[in-house]
Amino acid sequence: MKRITTEGKGLDDLALIEEALAPPAPGQLRLSMMAMTINPADLLMLEGRYGVRPRRAFTPGAEGVARVADLGPDVEGVSVGDLVIPMAGQAWCDEMNVDARAVIALPPGTDLDQTAMLKANPATALVMLSELRALEPGARVIQNAANSAVGRNVIAIGRELGLEIVNVVRREGAADELRETTGAGEVIVGPPGPEVAPCALALDAVGGAATAALAARLEDGGTVATYGLLSGEDCRVAAHDLVFRGVTLCGFWLAEWFKTSSPAHVAATYARLVDWLEAGVIGAPVAARYPLEQAREAVAHAAREARSGKVLLTTHHMG
Repeated sequence: MKRITTEGKGLDDLALIEEALAPPAPGQLRLSMMAMTINPADLLMLEGRYGVRPRRAFTPGAEGVARVADLGPDVEGVSVGDLVIPMAGQAWCDEMNVDARAVIALPPGTDLDQTAMLKANPATALVMLSELRALEPGARVIQNAANSAVGRNVIAIGRELGLEIVNVVRREGAADELRETTGAGEVIVGPPGPEVAPCALALDAVGGAATAALAARLEDGGTVATYGLLSGEDCRVAAHDLVFRGVTLCGFWLAEWFKTSSPAHVAATYARLVDWLEAGVIGAPVAARYPLEQAREAVAHAAREARSGKVLLTTHHMG
């Protein structure tokens, strides 16, 4: 097998190693990885700036799509050739063994590029919109970094759920592009001001002063959920909003949701996302594909400002 390894000392701290992979143990699957996404969290891991820092060299990659290549003893309900999403991470490789319970089955013929991007961003958007607080159709949600991958999924999924999404971006060009590509309605450039009608939920990918700007636009008793820290700064919320208006600040991390959700709930969540993917409700543009052997070039591309889509790593199993 081939895999990328890093010690998290920088974006170019990547090595491709080749080693033998043992046969799958009882209860395990051998997966042939085909396409893997490079997400902002992966870049932070490479730079040693993510919230969780491995203590030793590791294989990056939170998500990807694979085919089942072999079955260990005592595996039922899965067949060689099945298309799956591995939940375990460490996905920047061409083969891996995983627990048979740690995959999400996909329908045959599902788009490989899109399913490679399904685990993290669409699920983050759906769970935040449906589980952080009860939202009735017509409820207003405000988000920053609206032109990000999660932000675009919030727009699409929010529309399916009957929610009104208020979108905050930093540049006019980003606002125009977001309206054209997603049909976003309310788009604001710069910090949202008092002209924004009160919202029930705020989704914050930035941190710092941006958290406070969203919190100020919430109705009394509203919730602001921080799921990213693009600014590198700790969240700030005005004491007035916390004390006198009952605004709640919480964090969201999809990895923690996996730990606290039942397997049946996780499967149902992804089944819903797959249905939306096949119906064309969700989906993301791909800016470029690089073979696993060119991981350095792929990471450099993914780190560029104003990309036109996601950067994917691919393996020879793509065919």
